[in-house]
Amino acid sequence: MSGLKAGDSFPEGVTFTYVKPTGDLNVTACGIPIKYDASKEFKDKKVVLVAVPGAFTPTCQEQHITSYLGNLDNLKAKGVDQVIFIASNDAWVMSAWGKANGINDEKILFMSDAGLEFSKTIGWIKGDRTLRYAVVVDHGKVIYADIDDVPKSISKSGAEAVLAKL
Repeated sequence: MSGLKAGDSFPEGVTFTYVKPTGDLNVTACGIPIKYDASKEFKDKKVVLVAVPGAFTPTCQEQHITSYLGNLDNLKAKGVDQVIFIASNDAWVMSAWGKANGINDEKILFMSDAGLEFSKTIGWIKGDRTLRYAVVVDHGKVIYADIDDVPKSISKSGAEAVLAKL
């Protein structure tokens, strides 16, 4: 498969791993990673899936996550049930990234695309990292999918770009 586009069904068999938020913002509290069956979960929700090259990396931290934190209410007003960030980092690093950004509940979930399993299937990788992209899935159907092809840009995957397509 190469990419995703509006009108596609979200693929079957897609899973990520994550540490379920407990309310604790202590980044050294690790938790146990669990599987998240994205294919199943996305059939009943409107979800924004955001891929980043890495947790705590400059553009991802300074622009990407802040665009979503600042627009959560606007996304919810457009019917978004869940925002999920993925990267090739393991589930513990992704959990710590969420905690470092003050997320102690399920407002935004931070998950691992371990081994780039999902991102490889759509061809949106560069080396051992995901490209920066956003996919909006509305009850199993992709309604928006695009990658940022300009380094350090979130013009296609930031919250503002996604909101403009909802």
